Amino acid sequence: MPSPSTRRRFVSALCVLPAIVAWPGVVAAAPAAPRRLAFYHTHTAEKLDVVYSQGGNYLADALSEVDNYLRDFRTGDSHPIDPALLDTLSDIQALTGHSGRFEVISAFRSPRTNAMLAGKSGGVADRSLHIKGQAIDVRLPGLATADLRRAALEIGAGGVGYYPASDFVHLDTGRVRSW
Repeated sequence: MPSPSTRRRFVSALCVLPAIVAWPGVVAAAPAAPRRLAFYHTHTAEKLDVVYSQGGNYLADALSEVDNYLRDFRTGDSHPIDPALLDTLSDIQALTGHSGRFEVISAFRSPRTNAMLAGKSGGVADRSLHIKGQAIDVRLPGLATADLRRAALEIGAGGVGYYPASDFVHLDTGRVRSW
């Protein structure tokens, strides 16, 4: 038979258990901080600074603004951008502590633009995730592209392509892989 002090410790532990079990619910109920991204498009010189998520919810008007901003600059065609791609960019900033403006080299590409680029370069996939609004090519001034690549790999949210000669990193929300 357990001693009275052992029983008291057991009963005390049982009294604390409901508070411990409830704690994750309290943390989960805390409102998520707004997620803001700033962009500069290297081909159009357009800028965008937008809060795209607040309280853990995506903001429809902001996502529409992002879709238009990240359009195919060659054709003017736009497509919904995967919000998870925006989260990847935001997560990279949080991980690196760098809140600067992303320079966009390429985002959504129409099938016509992608075919034209694939015809000129062996480095453009025929079924590129750019066509689906799931990929972006960026750099982050003040952060070496090698460090941007490392942060993206650490997050492990999708594909990461490193192009040091062209000074950009490809990010996508496809399967996790790197090149």
